[in-house]
Amino acid sequence: MTTSSWRNWAGTETAEPTRTLRPGDVEEVAAAVTAAAEDGLRVKAVGSSHSFSGIAAPDGVQLDMGALDEVVRVDSKSNQVTVGAGMPLWRLNQVLDAHGLALENMGDIDRQTVSGAISTGTHGTGDRYRGLSWQVQALQLVLADGSTVHCSPTERSELFKAARLGLGALGVITEVTIQATPAFKLQAVERPMRLDAVLEGLDELVAENDHFEFYWFPHTDRTLTKRNNRYSMQEKRRRPTRLSYWWNEGFTENTLFEASNRLGARFPGAVPRLNRVAGRVWSARDYTDISHKVFASPRRVVFREMEYAVPREALPEVLTELKTTVDERGFNVSFPVEIRFAAADEIWLSTAYGRRTAYVAVHQYHRHPHEEYFEAAAEIFDAVKGRPHWGKMHWLDAKQLADRYDRFEDFLTVRDKTDPDRRFANPYLERVLGP
Repeated sequence: MTTSSWRNWAGTETAEPTRTLRPGDVEEVAAAVTAAAEDGLRVKAVGSSHSFSGIAAPDGVQLDMGALDEVVRVDSKSNQVTVGAGMPLWRLNQVLDAHGLALENMGDIDRQTVSGAISTGTHGTGDRYRGLSWQVQALQLVLADGSTVHCSPTERSELFKAARLGLGALGVITEVTIQATPAFKLQAVERPMRLDAVLEGLDELVAENDHFEFYWFPHTDRTLTKRNNRYSMQEKRRRPTRLSYWWNEGFTENTLFEASNRLGARFPGAVPRLNRVAGRVWSARDYTDISHKVFASPRRVVFREMEYAVPREALPEVLTELKTTVDERGFNVSFPVEIRFAAADEIWLSTAYGRRTAYVAVHQYHRHPHEEYFEAAAEIFDAVKGRPHWGKMHWLDAKQLADRYDRFEDFLTVRDKTDPDRRFANPYLERVLGP
């Protein structure tokens, strides 16, 4: 047992847990939860701390899940893979590679743990695809009474419906079973386009590509579009050279971007010009690689982020208003706005529940003020009943969120049954779910 301060990756949240434990198996997790209850302490399982919100902030017992990172089993017939909840996504991809498998879809960062990613609603892009929680087929959890349970669509199904995107509010996830897919390659085609051209052709761009997203550079009308399309592993296409990978993923998107943001923080008036330069430097490219090497990229520039899921049909209006707001209010925004897409799903607290979705993520360099910009963006998103990403910054509370999720009360009912004493609560969960 140790005591230490906790801080998330972005530096937006800090906490002082009473004690920190690193359980090595499910029995040690159960013992830690039981001991915490005896001491009247709350429990929070912590992974890579990559969330920008306070969802993982521990104010009692912090459970470092890093040791629960083993492969439990791989079923070659069903392509289902069961792993420890503390396994990071980058290592999960290595495991899947070794068995000729892949995640159907994933986001652009792979540092999160498996349980952290599903518990916060991590997603990628693709109008025919859904978030990571959709790929979950079964879970093992330790509940507030110290018991260990399994849940799936056929076993404790109500708990499963809630827990596969459970915000860490229902128990400590110790194992996750994921439905993988046969490994595939992605051809990545990145092209600059004018914002008005993207919005005019949006339906075709989204429909004609397996995974489409784009970045808009504020203070400009420039975007960088990304079209990723799936091919078999036997398809022979050009992979990026080491020099090309270093130039784009290492130098341009990290080293050079960090330098540009530092310059913008020192000379705010230069930000619009710097963004115009960035829109040119992030140039066209075309390459093919194993899926997860295209989906995810290294992110070493520290930033703040708020992301909302808005109805797909509202996106042009939302982006147009956001662009007008940035220009009229004089915000200096050095980070591009990221736009992604997802199919509707049926997961109770999924941001894509029941509707085709567009995700709009606003970012700001950590040395720039972000509050007024984010608050102004949130007003635009709230006006179309947007749903904030659970792991990113926002200000909504339980009453406001209940109005945006049809199954919100069902989730609270499961929470009342599994954790009546709120053993797994923290200040963030008290705000978004209620006491």
